[in-house]
Amino acid sequence: MLTSKQLHDIEKLQRECETYDQLQIKLNWEMLRNRDTDQLDYLHYENEELVAFLGLYAFGSTVEVCGMVKPSERRKSHFSRLFQQGMATVKQIGSKRILLNAPASSTEAKAFLTKNGAIYGFSEHQMKWNEKHLEEVHGFTLRLANTEDLEMRIRLDIEAFDLAREDAQAMESRIDGDADNNMFMIEVNEETVGKIRVKRENGEAWIYGFSILPTHQGKGIGRKVLKRVVKEQSESGHSVHLEVETLNEHALGLYQSIGFQVVHAQDYYTYN
Repeated sequence: MLTSKQLHDIEKLQRECETYDQLQIKLNWEMLRNRDTDQLDYLHYENEELVAFLGLYAFGSTVEVCGMVKPSERRKSHFSRLFQQGMATVKQIGSKRILLNAPASSTEAKAFLTKNGAIYGFSEHQMKWNEKHLEEVHGFTLRLANTEDLEMRIRLDIEAFDLAREDAQAMESRIDGDADNNMFMIEVNEETVGKIRVKRENGEAWIYGFSILPTHQGKGIGRKVLKRVVKEQSESGHSVHLEVETLNEHALGLYQSIGFQVVHAQDYYTYN
């Protein structure tokens, strides 16, 4: 478990790196704040100042890795040492898949990953909604998820996102432990056909896990749901954001059509 000072130091270092490099670093803060172990985060201090950080984020059989180094402390092997420690832990955990995450515009991160044999896998867009008129929509119901919906949520992750069942179970169980999340189930004619999660923090509303069963896709349900959720969150005073893989052209086109624009991108590399 990270202490309040460590969390503050990580946040301070993140702001400095993002300002210096003019990019956005994805650190999975909801997981950092709710750690139940001190074995997944690696911090290096110089003169009581945090200068390098690496975090491991386990999702079932997959582990994501992300980190950063203070600009003035780069090229001193700080991150290489943390990376070696992190990979030793990943080996102990027995993760089947390792994803290294880096801002798409970071040439230094790409150089490090390439040097260490990582292979580019895919990219993910972070998008922000620009205000525009959205009409009222009907034909579906949104209700808060309950414990009986867990199996359907897992099924949606498997069928809509092609996740392994182990990963889907781990992800949905982790989400239930975050008090800032609202998980909504999507119903049409009293049948559950999808889900959408909204996380609100610091004036921002982030949309995650938005999925419709393949048998109900192509009927305009997703577009209607997205319009209502965006409209409600915006009217409550939140800026609205989401993430989408660049390979998912259908989803990307849907989001852009109702006013979302790409503001940042993250690259994911596979590592053996």
